Amino acid sequence: MLARKTVFVVLLLISMSGFISAPVALAIGIAMGLLLENPWPEKTARAGKSLLKISVIGLGFGIAITQVWEVGRSGIIYTIIGIAFTLLLGRLLGRVLRVPENTTALVSFGTAICGGSAIAAMAPVIDADDEEIAASLATVFTLNAVALFIFPRIGELLELSQREFGLWAALAIHDTSSVVAAGAVYGSTALAIATTVKLARAVWIAPIALGTAWLRRSKGRVAIPWFIAGFLLASVLRAVLPQYMPAWDLLAAVARQALVVTLFLIGTGMTRSVIAAVGPRPLILGVVLWVVVAGTTLALIAGAVIR
Repeated sequence: MLARKTVFVVLLLISMSGFISAPVALAIGIAMGLLLENPWPEKTARAGKSLLKISVIGLGFGIAITQVWEVGRSGIIYTIIGIAFTLLLGRLLGRVLRVPENTTALVSFGTAICGGSAIAAMAPVIDADDEEIAASLATVFTLNAVALFIFPRIGELLELSQREFGLWAALAIHDTSSVVAAGAVYGSTALAIATTVKLARAVWIAPIALGTAWLRRSKGRVAIPWFIAGFLLASVLRAVLPQYMPAWDLLAAVARQALVVTLFLIGTGMTRSVIAAVGPRPLILGVVLWVVVAGTTLALIAGAVIR
């Protein structure tokens, strides 16, 4: 146990040092989780979630609210269409693959909007049990890790522009953390667009979860991602107080580094037990749904339908 704790602390310090990139931090975190197991799984899971929210808020200092509005406004139509398409397709695939209804709903909701945050918001609404939540989170989590590595490579292979890649990452990768990290790997413009579009998409967690609760007469409490408001406030401060631009740039830089640490912590949660908990059917559902959504979105972006 002492050896595992020592390795964990050393790797954490390396992630904080600024000498490694986001993908490397995620990779060493996953290696830690799979090979040695995380010595503090519950504490790092809570820390990772909190640090992610703080990082996203900090990233708001790097993009003015005018840019947020422009990107969010242009993406609202395909966001609505994309969410509806993903939810309907997920329901159909779930029936074909005979995946339990709640697991299907959670995987579909996570794919359509914002990964783990969306699953956490919807779970109490549909009264999902721990096993269904674990299987859904593990499915989405696994695909997030894969996306972070393969999306930038595909973008480079297809010579996607910074804007095109940012849009694709935001619309096709599940969790905010992986979207932001993939955007950071591809470039600063891709990072700004990916973050903005993804957070605009995450806003839909609340209305869809609340609508589902109303339709099902559910008494479950809907978890609303309040960190989105923090991101918007930070963007407003950058726009209205340009005289403090060096400070805003510094805060955004700190947030990007905090994101690297976040990805290490997230990676350590990928253990053999988590992978075993997924099961074949939910994983097949998640993979097929994700490939269809990612492929369709990429085709529409390449064809200039989504801009």
